[in-house]
Amino acid sequence: MVRIKFIFLCHIMTGITLAQVPPGFVYVKDIIPSIQVDLRYYSQQNFLGTKVDGYNKNTAILTKKAAQALQNVQNELLQENLSILIYDGYRPQVAVNHFVRWSKDLKDTLQKKQFYPEIQKQYLFREGYISSKSGHSRGSTLDVTLINLTTCEALDMGSSFDFFGMQSWFNYNLLSDEQKSNRLRLREIMVKYGFAFYEKEWWHFTLQNEPFPDVYFDFEVN
Repeated sequence: MVRIKFIFLCHIMTGITLAQVPPGFVYVKDIIPSIQVDLRYYSQQNFLGTKVDGYNKNTAILTKKAAQALQNVQNELLQENLSILIYDGYRPQVAVNHFVRWSKDLKDTLQKKQFYPEIQKQYLFREGYISSKSGHSRGSTLDVTLINLTTCEALDMGSSFDFFGMQSWFNYNLLSDEQKSNRLRLREIMVKYGFAFYEKEWWHFTLQNEPFPDVYFDFEVN
């Protein structure tokens, strides 16, 4: 079972962030103070095993339109004593470039056992797990899970975030009833409030009719 505690995430923060983002973007906590954030690319707990370029703070950024839609998701979840936990939101192009550089170093397989045990690193591009352009850089794509606000534990989704393999596909067969139910609850509520899903990553959602469909931004996460 996949149960990870996030005790430090359960404090509700308020207040306006002092740093600035481009017009049309917001700091998510300025819109949704109760949201939980654990940007994995700001830490070493990711498939690279190191902090990713462009992530200078554990601060989730989205387009204002995406954040407002996510606020509707959060408002409903709070009634169930649940919260969204954001693993990634807006992603600067410099971070995507870091992924590409890492993918070309075939000797660096530090995190293979945990994140891509059944896929050879040279095939991560072909399989669609890494790309030279990411929807995240448009600001309306996010990676999320659900967290229980009483236990401060992420719900069991059957695989970890950014696990590259069939276990992360939404309809993967070898899941418990609980895991299937948790994935379905996350998908249903995100779709209800205007997000489209990606079949191969249970955590990945993009706002429909996103405001910057053709623009890839490169300001850093501060």
